Amino acid sequence: MVHANPGYSPSPGDALTMQTFSTFFAVIDLLLGAGVTIAAEAAFQDHVWRPSLEGLTNIDEIRIIKCSVDPNVALERRRRRFEESPLRQAAHGDQTIDGGGATTEFVPVSMPVPSMIVDTSDGYDPGLKDILAFIEGERRAQ
Repeated sequence: MVHANPGYSPSPGDALTMQTFSTFFAVIDLLLGAGVTIAAEAAFQDHVWRPSLEGLTNIDEIRIIKCSVDPNVALERRRRRFEESPLRQAAHGDQTIDGGGATTEFVPVSMPVPSMIVDTSDGYDPGLKDILAFIEGERRAQ
């Protein structure tokens, strides 16, 4: 969507960001309505994920995987992605990253559904086998 809008300057809550959110969730609803099992990934905070997921009409079952990492590691990853990708610079308001740490605390999605926390500091903990078992409903929620 950024490619279709030359000169776009990202900011929290801007029109293109809001259109991106609604398009993202409309595609999820469309796929679910067609009987497709999907994994939807985005670093949306609770105020975006929860109401948008609750508004889906075709949702049958949901599982949430919350990735966790030390805030300093997360900040370094954000810096690296910003430096390596001009498209990311055009699409995200990451220009606020400075040496002082994360600009805001991340609030993960909170819903009364099965969820799992995965530490992504160095690979995945628990591992992919356990993550897949959780997705398939074979592991109890954390």
